[in-house]
This record gives sequence, structure tokens and C-alpha cells, in this order.
Amino acid sequence: MKPKNKLQQQVFELSKKLPTLSETQVKWAYQNCILHIAKKTKKGLTCLECGYSWEDKHISKECVCPHCHTKLQTDDTLKRVFKEYEYFCIVSTCGGFQVLRFFYIQSYLKAGKKAHYFHSEVVQKWIAPNGKSATIAKLRPMTCFADTWRFDTALELRPEKQLYNIIPTCTCPRQRLIPELKRSGYKKPIDNITHFDLFRTLLLHSRAETLLKAGQTKALAFFAGSDFKEIDKYWSSVKICIRNGYIIEDASIWLDYIDLLHLFNKDLHNAKYVCPSNLQAEHDKYVKKKREQQEREHREKNRKKALEQEARFKKMKSRFLGIQFTDGVIEVRTLDSVEDIMIEGDTMHHCVFANEYHLKPDSLILSARIENKRIETIEFSLSKMQVVQSRGVCNKNTKYHDRIIKLVKKNRRLIQKRMAA
Repeated sequence: MKPKNKLQQQVFELSKKLPTLSETQVKWAYQNCILHIAKKTKKGLTCLECGYSWEDKHISKECVCPHCHTKLQTDDTLKRVFKEYEYFCIVSTCGGFQVLRFFYIQSYLKAGKKAHYFHSEVVQKWIAPNGKSATIAKLRPMTCFADTWRFDTALELRPEKQLYNIIPTCTCPRQRLIPELKRSGYKKPIDNITHFDLFRTLLLHSRAETLLKAGQTKALAFFAGSDFKEIDKYWSSVKICIRNGYIIEDASIWLDYIDLLHLFNKDLHNAKYVCPSNLQAEHDKYVKKKREQQEREHREKNRKKALEQEARFKKMKSRFLGIQFTDGVIEVRTLDSVEDIMIEGDTMHHCVFANEYHLKPDSLILSARIENKRIETIEFSLSKMQVVQSRGVCNKNTKYHDRIIKLVKKNRRLIQKRMAA
């Protein structure tokens, strides 16, 4: 991609001046980014770095090769060839820009052979002091089967896409920072946020610098991973935490908790609420409170709905109200009001009320009970004179199911008489 503006033109020219990776940097990357393996054999162990084999009766998970002195991890599987790739990052500066250089490192290890390594610079992220950025990279053909690069392509300007926002396995400890980032208090990488997102956030938002210097790194990572301006909504509460030395360990749960406090009109400037000693317990308490409120609102909504439907229900089913019959143990009766049907649905945890079965012209709703305890809810077809369905709690059949069906079938003449009347 050709440079389209002054920033891209400047970055493109400066990228040509970057030094190549030194032998010391390459050696450090191979030692720290790649897993080094000792293959377990019948006689002992074989170092997959240099190919040296030795006897070892006391094999542990980790060891050191007597020949090349490499720290190794023991592998006792039947696997013979080990291929691995990782990313290595160098944090540097050039021409007043903060530069992130990402290198692809690949290893090929096989017993009896010397380890083969390959590395290539694949991405450069250039960040200006004002937070503007440009990407120089090789082509990256992403598929669902492989994460690789077109190593034969040149480092050129590429569109600003997430696939170039690399998460490295390791970062060179010797870092060079532009003055703006030094001033922000940055010392080392933060978990759950890329170098690029962290640096841009620190350069673009003064509140990110405040979070970093206050040790609120988890909150910083959470907001930097999304729209950082969202923090404005919670900033007054965040300042309470900073003032009281309270570290937000789980930003996601803490934000949910603050939203719940706001819902219940709690004082968000009071450390008693904003800085709970047991965040999870307080969060769960207010979640339960919200759920109870929602259930009350739902019941009230259903009650109003029932009142609105009552006249219509009575007009349609008045001739059948009051029907009841029993076999001595099970009693079946009609539900004579919309409120009764609503209570039936809530108690039995099914949709008889929600789906308005009681307003279907062809349906008559009855309740089967034993000693006034609800057992099953019955839908009876007035046109076919038969039970359409009979459901227990959560729509499951009970051990009385067949007996209830027979009882309704035996007494359906009572319903027929009401229809004739």
C-alpha cells in the first residue's frame, strides 16, 4: 500500500532506518520464547537442541543438558518431531515515534538432529506522541487452519486491522520509550492488553495515565480493550477507589456492581459502597435484589394483564365455571378467573398464562390437585371433547398423569351438559 498522508510517508521513510536484529537479540529470543525439550528414550534423555544423549535414572520434569547447558523440559510422549512458533517484541523509538517491532520465531526439533530455528520481522507498529498510528507489515494470509505469513513479501504499509495487533510471547527487557510514555509511568507490559493498545491509550487519554500510576492496571486493561471513553461514566467512583487505596481486581464485576448501586440509588461517592471488602458477595447480593425487583414487576405486569382479560375470559367461559369432580384422591376443577390461571402458571412454572391458553375459544383450563396441592394443569378441547395436554411442574408428567386423563375422560359429560345449556 502506498503512503497516503504525511504520517504514512514519514513512517515509511523512517522504517528503512531501523537496524536489523542483532545476534544477541536473536539468541535471547530463542532462549526465552521457545520451549526447549529433552526427549525421553529407553536409555535416558536426548537433548533436542544439540542432539546429545545421556543416561538419567532419576528423570524429572526439568533438566539441564550436560553438553550445551540448555534448560530443558522433559517430554515422554511418542511424538518425534516438535514444531513451534511464537512472537517476540522489541520496544524501540525512531524519529520521535514509539515503535513496536514483532518477530515471528519458529523452531523445528527432532531427536538425533540439531535444532533448526527461523525468524522474520513481520509487523512494525508506529505510534506518534499524539496517539496516531501506522502499520508496516508483511502480508498475512489468515485461514481457519493456520496462522502464518507470506515471508517472501516486503514490509509495507498495511491497513489498520486487528490481525496486525500481535500479542507476543516475550518482550525484550531492554526497552526505549518516547518521553510522553516515560512520563505516563509505563514500566512493563500489562496482562490482557497488547502493547499497541496500551501505548495508544496512554497517549490519547490522561485518565489512563492516572489509572496506571495508581496501580489500577486491571481496570486500565479492561477499559483500554474497549471504548476507553466509557470510563467517564464511572470516573467519580474510580477516584473514590484511588483515594482510599482500593485496587479493582475484577473490573468487569466491579462495573456491574456500580451499575447495580446506581439502580438502587446508592451513594456512588461513598467508599462504603464503592470499595467493598468482598466484591463478589456484594455483587451477588444486589444481583439477587435486582432479580427480586424484576419478579415483582413481572407479577404486577401480569396482574394488570389479568384484570384486562377478566371480562373477556368470563364472557367466553362463564358457562363452564365451577365444574369439579374427583375420584376420592385426585380432584379436578376449572380455574374460574384469569388471576387463578396466572397463579397456576407461576406455581407450576409453565406457560399456561403467558401463552393465553385461557383465551382460546376451544380450550378449557382445569387444575388437578391432591389435598389442594397442584399436580397437573389440563388443557381440554371443547370441540373434540378430549384432553389436549396435561402438564406438571416445568411441563413434566407426574406419576398421576394417566390417572388424571382417565378421570377427565370419565367426567367429560359434565362439560357437555354445560355446553348444551
